[in-house]
Amino acid sequence: MSQRTPLFALTAVALLTMAACGTDEPLGTSAASTTPFTVKIVGFNDYHGTLQSPGTFGTNTAVPTASRPAVGGADYLAGHVKKLKAQNPLNVVVGAGDFIGASPLISSLFNDEPAIETLNRIGLEFNAVGNHEFDHGSAELLRLQNGGCKVVAGAADPNSCKGLAAGTPVPFEGAKFKWLSANVLDTATGKPLLPAYGIKTFNGVKMAFIGMTLQATPTIVTPTGVAGLSFKDEAATVNALIPELRAQGVESIVVLVHQGGFQSSTSLSDINGCDGDLAGSDIATVVKQLDNAVDLVISGHTHAAYNCSAGTVDVTSTAGVVSSRARTTGLANATGRRVPVTSASSFGRVLSDIDVTIDPTTRDITAVQATNRLVDRTDTTVTPDSAIQAIVKAYSDLISPLANKVIGAVKAELPATAADAACNMPAGELIADAQLAATAPAGFGDAVIAFMNRGGVRNPGFTFASSTAGEGDGNVTYGEAFTTQPFGNSLVTLTLTAQDLKNVLEQQFAGCRGQAAAATRIMVPSSGFKYTWDGAKACDARISSVTLTRNGATETIVDAAGAVPAPTKTYRVTVNNFMATGGDGFTTFLNGKQALGGAQDIDALTAFMAGYKAPAAPYARGASANDLGTARVLRTGGTSCPTGAAVNP
Repeated sequence: MSQRTPLFALTAVALLTMAACGTDEPLGTSAASTTPFTVKIVGFNDYHGTLQSPGTFGTNTAVPTASRPAVGGADYLAGHVKKLKAQNPLNVVVGAGDFIGASPLISSLFNDEPAIETLNRIGLEFNAVGNHEFDHGSAELLRLQNGGCKVVAGAADPNSCKGLAAGTPVPFEGAKFKWLSANVLDTATGKPLLPAYGIKTFNGVKMAFIGMTLQATPTIVTPTGVAGLSFKDEAATVNALIPELRAQGVESIVVLVHQGGFQSSTSLSDINGCDGDLAGSDIATVVKQLDNAVDLVISGHTHAAYNCSAGTVDVTSTAGVVSSRARTTGLANATGRRVPVTSASSFGRVLSDIDVTIDPTTRDITAVQATNRLVDRTDTTVTPDSAIQAIVKAYSDLISPLANKVIGAVKAELPATAADAACNMPAGELIADAQLAATAPAGFGDAVIAFMNRGGVRNPGFTFASSTAGEGDGNVTYGEAFTTQPFGNSLVTLTLTAQDLKNVLEQQFAGCRGQAAAATRIMVPSSGFKYTWDGAKACDARISSVTLTRNGATETIVDAAGAVPAPTKTYRVTVNNFMATGGDGFTTFLNGKQALGGAQDIDALTAFMAGYKAPAAPYARGASANDLGTARVLRTGGTSCPTGAAVNP
């Protein structure tokens, strides 16, 4: 299609790169209609290759744990989708990104091919790329889209194309759905890596789905994963595509964006709530800039459930009394009009059931009714998909000898969540300790400190209760360890100065030393390393009392006043390769000298846990002689561990 006269304040070059990006139109119902009709959109996000049930989930946080049903699993996800689609033959299934990457072992070990195979059979049609779609680079993403076996250094990957056991095609079939990447450009061509949008026709009316990821993806993905790509502003990208779509007769426009927010932290969270209008969130900022032509936004990324649309509820709690109030509107766009915005939690636990009414004369969406629904495995009206069950069982059988192997034990629960207002994370501490142990020996790094990024530690962490594999309370299996640390990063040990250490700790806070304005990222240190932070102070003045204890001796790296007594003194510091290359905004690590590569993170964790396997004592938080108490991170002020732009709530 030809380039058209721009209607928005973007360059002609920018518009040209976005032209001719739409997918071929999937076949829909094409019979002309003059009467308004309804289309059902089924949306979800952040699947992360979660083929099996991730556990239980409630409609809101007031539901007692014991009353929350088991949810998710690809088989029941397919069953619930089928049930919803049966309600209206005019339907489409869409996603808002992160459908692969950070996946459990059952999918990750096989390069997320099982995730694609199950999504194909669930009936997904369009999916926005998320940041995790780029974990292994654009070439691997294109392979997953197009199919074929993975080849590494000229040799076939032994864990690719295992479909013979699962009853799926060999070679790997590739995604039957279309990934959309409107704001991800190939720097060599200036064009989107994948189609910017897809179009489906209902009763002769075209509906467009624009798909994209957050602009900040390069700050949270290993640099090699985004090499050769550029990521553009989300709202500007959408607005630039409006003339192109309207030239094709499209007035019904849905945005699938891997960007999100959270409901108010002062209230209970309901999957159909939008408490606080997601104020200050990235998704609210994006919507605030959108052209009035956009009718609906389906979002993701934060793993939160919310429903900012008419007929939904906000749930609050006052003095222990739970109450709710009905909402009538969505989030404000560039004109002030309220646009419906949804998100369906993560891991296949929730689906967004959205009915849109279309006027065939104007070809526009005139009404939106959205409801977030649990993917309830106890729902007797839903039949799990037997073909998907067979696929999941086959891959489970392939990994079970490895996944169920006990690698060590923990004395108590070590969750992947903040233990206190200072942001200490028990699961992250274990991982940091393992990485230090792997790189401390002479010749293997000579490390004295290790840091773990919080985002690299996934839920639930290291549980104490035995799993269904029957390994016994306290025991940690390889599969559980992999679920907690699924990225397959390698360890890198660097030489940093004391001033570098002060600077990288200051870089944890939103807007400080180049850190993203909406990101506060408190790192998890290894045993023996302690520091204090105060988010109420200015950038570069928040870190104090940094000490390192080794072999019974404690030295001061940063004093109580925030000064560095010996700024040029050097330390060997271990991080994963994601952080070593500036991931999560920690560009100070790029100053590191004498870089030495190390083991895979999961291998380091496995080796470390072997020292805590019976008859040895289990791993206990704070038990190291260097810890001097359980809290490695201390804090002045504040009441809760901050997320996003907040630093001292």
